[in-house]
Amino acid sequence: MRLEAMAVKIPAFAGHPNRISFEGVLTLVDVASDKAPSGARGHRVLLTSAAAMTALPSLLGMAVDYRPGWDGHDARRKCGIITEADVEGNALRVSGYLFGRDFPEVQEQMKRGREGTMGMSYELADAHVEDMRAEVWRLSRATFTGAAILLREKAAYGSTSFRLTQCRSTMRQLARVAEPTRLAARCSKNGSSTWAGEILREREGHRWN
Repeated sequence: MRLEAMAVKIPAFAGHPNRISFEGVLTLVDVASDKAPSGARGHRVLLTSAAAMTALPSLLGMAVDYRPGWDGHDARRKCGIITEADVEGNALRVSGYLFGRDFPEVQEQMKRGREGTMGMSYELADAHVEDMRAEVWRLSRATFTGAAILLREKAAYGSTSFRLTQCRSTMRQLARVAEPTRLAARCSKNGSSTWAGEILREREGHRWN
């Protein structure tokens, strides 16, 4: 299954010192998390593909953040922006830019760390749990409010990833300038996570804020 979604179009600017491109797997969809994320009261969670596809546009323009120690979220340390998102198979993939000049320590961590050690974790609002009594909480509705860069082993999903892609992304941007096209994000089926928030009751379910 494939859906179109919006992407944020940013003009190419070769050698921009504060724009370091990245890509990563943010989460898996239709797959239960490996462990309980923060805010889930010890429950593992599963983001449905339908919820992910509906919420996909809410990722665009949202920030990525980090916490010293690379073990969680800090929404006040916004070190980059997500400009593209799609779902391929069961992986929700994102790409965008780090603010490399403003946050040199983030860029240095990416260059210093071993390949495959970094991951991602999403941040949600208005997350609806189908059954609060279930062992695994199924999220049938949510809004993405951002994402964290962290060590893969600290994420609720062990299959997330994050890496810098400066050269490849620059070439993609230059190609878009030469031949303008409407950017599309493909949604197929299936995403990763860890988030913080409080659980609030609603009429038919519960939500994270």
